[in-house]
Amino acid sequence: MLTAYAPLTIVCDGCFSNLRRSLCYPKVDIPSYTVGVILTNCKLPIENYGALILADPSPILFYPISSTEIRCFVNIPNVPSVSNGEMAYFLKTLVAPKVLPELYNSFILAIEKKNNIRTMPNKIMAAAPHSTPGAILIGDAFNMRHGITGGGMTVALSDVVILRDLLRPLHDLSDASAICKYLESFYTLRKPMSSTINTLANVLHKVFSASSDPAMENMQQTLFGYLKLGGFFSSGVSAMFSGLCPRPLSLAFHFFVMAMYGVGQLLFPFPSPKRLLDGAKLLWVASSVFLPIIHSEGVRQMFFPLSVPAYYRTPPKATRRGIDLGHCSQGWIVV
Repeated sequence: MLTAYAPLTIVCDGCFSNLRRSLCYPKVDIPSYTVGVILTNCKLPIENYGALILADPSPILFYPISSTEIRCFVNIPNVPSVSNGEMAYFLKTLVAPKVLPELYNSFILAIEKKNNIRTMPNKIMAAAPHSTPGAILIGDAFNMRHGITGGGMTVALSDVVILRDLLRPLHDLSDASAICKYLESFYTLRKPMSSTINTLANVLHKVFSASSDPAMENMQQTLFGYLKLGGFFSSGVSAMFSGLCPRPLSLAFHFFVMAMYGVGQLLFPFPSPKRLLDGAKLLWVASSVFLPIIHSEGVRQMFFPLSVPAYYRTPPKATRRGIDLGHCSQGWIVV
């Protein structure tokens, strides 16, 4: 066994992290599972674009991963056994009938192909760090959201850029306590990107998952109607999805405007008592989905980051230039 010591260890061992319990307060929720298969010899309706099917019990997503392959993700609440054929039966009987006609044959062949079905839990875990001298946690090891938007890599790469910029002015990492206090600003600086992506992903999962609640169905129609408006409305939401607009205030603005749009659609053309009740239910359901997620992300950190003291942390003064690893007493063991 080889043992190495370092003044600062960056832990990024993914969603199945074995180290996160030492570096944060993990509270992992698994609301659903993703089943994945690879389709070949078929094409999506619009080249170079993905396709999302809103089906019961949950969405089905297709997107190209090469010129000849399409990945299919099926979001399901529970995982049937793959080994005894229950999963294949589930996909053939409940999912395949809802697949696009041009993909149906390839979907069936993909299910029948040996060792082609993969399952993965969808994990949600809010960022809850506790500062540890000598180590810092980033990526899915630190913070997770539902995979429906594919935002995990966006957040992880954003974490890397923020941490790079924080470490750039440092020339001496041996003072672990001072570095740890300075790097507390990382958790605030990452919030605009991470909280925007996290909130979108977790809200969409709740909205698009099958529900017999008419108010939830109204929310689905509201979202589609809002995106169909085009222009500023669709481009604004798309920019947040892609991480090009990591602004929680923009997220709150679009949510409010979307809610008002949905209520307006329900009240049109005449606000009868039933329509008024449906509009009130829509606002209630939307708030019950949106606000708890905002609370878990941290209202202050999301919308008022300048009020967080760590936001203003400056690099500690270097006592010497360079790092003498032979005299570093602080650090984490990497095995």
